[in-house]
Amino acid sequence: MDQGTGLLADAEMKARVSCRIAATLLVVMCVSGQSYTAGDLDAAFGTDTLVISASQLGCHRFEVWVAVAGRQHSRGLMHVRDLQPNAGMIFIYTEPARRSMWMKNTYIPLDILFIRADGSVSSMIENTEPLSLRSISSIEPVTFVLELNAGTAERLKIAPGDQIVWSSL
Repeated sequence: MDQGTGLLADAEMKARVSCRIAATLLVVMCVSGQSYTAGDLDAAFGTDTLVISASQLGCHRFEVWVAVAGRQHSRGLMHVRDLQPNAGMIFIYTEPARRSMWMKNTYIPLDILFIRADGSVSSMIENTEPLSLRSISSIEPVTFVLELNAGTAERLKIAPGDQIVWSSL
């Protein structure tokens, strides 16, 4: 093999190695920057419809993903980058207790409603900070936690004392 052919083979080998490294980095970046779509959530959670009876502006219908157990509770809306205006996620707990949530790996700001066993809104935290590790807690024992797009509570005038109407209550 002459020197020119050897240099060409060397360049091709370096290009292949560079392409493999770039492809590996792309895969790693995609996995670490993972995001979920509505279809991904549909595969991992059941869905249902609930209504919030807001005292000031009437009733508002929401399509929600239902988180009923440990793995679903842990995942929640992590890695979701877009949420439809009347979509959300409701977390169901078997016993009333003070509940704490956080925004780890959650890229969208949320309104978090803490709901008593009778369906009444106990308290809420509006416009949470995405990706925060700060604990967001209920002020009393609750059985449900509802996450909605940030600004929904203000826009629809949802307030503590309003009622959730849902077949699972």
